[in-house]
Amino acid sequence: MPIRLNLLAEAQSAEDARRRDPVKRAIWVGALLVSLVLVWSSSLQLKAMLAKNDLSQLEGQMNTLTNEYKQVVGNQKMVADINHKLSELHKLTTNRFLNGTLLNALQKTTHDDVHLVHLRVTQEYSMVEEIKARTNANRITPAKPGSSTERITLTLDGNDISLNPGEQVLKFKEMLANNEYFEAVLGKTSEINLKNQGAPQANTEGRLCVMFTLECRYPERKR
Repeated sequence: MPIRLNLLAEAQSAEDARRRDPVKRAIWVGALLVSLVLVWSSSLQLKAMLAKNDLSQLEGQMNTLTNEYKQVVGNQKMVADINHKLSELHKLTTNRFLNGTLLNALQKTTHDDVHLVHLRVTQEYSMVEEIKARTNANRITPAKPGSSTERITLTLDGNDISLNPGEQVLKFKEMLANNEYFEAVLGKTSEINLKNQGAPQANTEGRLCVMFTLECRYPERKR
């Protein structure tokens, strides 16, 4: 029976021992784990980049919407301001003092022995500047719009040439006070006052007369 000799048995045994070496296996397992960690971290980095890109897009959209919102709010404020000014202009147009209406009322209020010789209308306006809202020491002072106060004074100079000069002055004053125009514009707070009444004197025609002055202050109006 022939005898077989394996001359490579020692080398094969050493190779098998090397293959079964736990250190090498640990190195392979470690390399595999490192590879997996690198792949996982790469995927996380990719996701972070994608999320950052999405965040940038959302921030851009938010900034666009914010600018549009500010523009809309600004436009609404501008429209409200214009509407307020139009409303105030309409009030000024419908409630403004009209000399024609006054002259028409005086034309309807006449007395044979009383002659008006002079009429003066004084219109004065006092302005109040706008106060802007401000914050001081956590205290908020609200804004106040600007305004104006209208003051109108009517002055009438006339002559009483009745048989008893001066006797008809108060009667003429009462006639004016009872006129529907003056009742409407003066209300109950204002009245027609006798500002001055002179002594009897001769006029240019040689007749005795009394010169007088009536004054009427219209109610103040704030606009």
